[in-house]
Amino acid sequence: MKKNKSAYTVSSEALSPELALEIRPGQSVELLKALHILTREGKLNQDSRRKLKQVYHLYQFIEKLMQEVMPETAKSVTLADHGAGKSYLGFILYDLYFKALPNSRIFGVETRAELVQASRQLAAHLGFERMTFLNASVADSMQEAMLPDQIDVVTALHACDTATDDAIRFGLQKHAKAMVLVPCCQAEIARHLNHGKALSLQRTALAELWRHPLHTREIGSQITNVLRCLYLESQGYQVTVTELVGWEHSMKNELILARFTGQYKKAAARRLVAILEEFGLKSLLNTRFTGLKDNLSDNPSSI
Repeated sequence: MKKNKSAYTVSSEALSPELALEIRPGQSVELLKALHILTREGKLNQDSRRKLKQVYHLYQFIEKLMQEVMPETAKSVTLADHGAGKSYLGFILYDLYFKALPNSRIFGVETRAELVQASRQLAAHLGFERMTFLNASVADSMQEAMLPDQIDVVTALHACDTATDDAIRFGLQKHAKAMVLVPCCQAEIARHLNHGKALSLQRTALAELWRHPLHTREIGSQITNVLRCLYLESQGYQVTVTELVGWEHSMKNELILARFTGQYKKAAARRLVAILEEFGLKSLLNTRFTGLKDNLSDNPSSI
């Protein structure tokens, strides 16, 4: 039986004046209740208001990117959301943007099977037919037959540790026109720094920056994101780094926006290698930054 989709959308006029200020016009109240952003009575508490603010703030960035990458003739876009969790972002993107684009699709990638199943059930309940959910890691999704060869926009919101790097590799493999990354728990480089700490302290005074465990974690996180930005620039992307939300909401709020321009920057590749050498991390060239050497060779399109 065909669903009456109007049952899932309540206009802002039907809401209380306070709630109408919080929720976008045409937003599905049924969806917000199902995601526990709204209570059963249709109200917001402080925690859900914070969650809604974060998702809407991120939506503003993604909406602009999708408008930039969507061909004028096709009016369609594909998006892969890695580390989707309960798919707050995917559902709200679909509700506010994708519903009006018949040929567009969202793919949610999540390792927890129970969350994937719950998202599938909710999408079916709401009639969100062009949402697909995959039970896979970011790395495994690169071999997933259900995903198309081309994905326009890749998102990874709080994908832990190296999952963000996997999302970048996924975006490169799928020729993504844009990537939206909010890294989390960047521990890999901190482990490398800690492993060679004694030698580094003998070699350079800069090692004082990560001599103490807390500093090791913090500078490891900073170096990780700097390297990611340089890598994206070396692979033809223009990169912008900003805050997702204020520090009062989350300590993990660095937002990396990457738009493909086709300008493969040799200077970014060289600086990335120089940082790896300076911090004793050159082994990562063969793991996290594969293909980088190609950008160090003579390439007419490189700058």
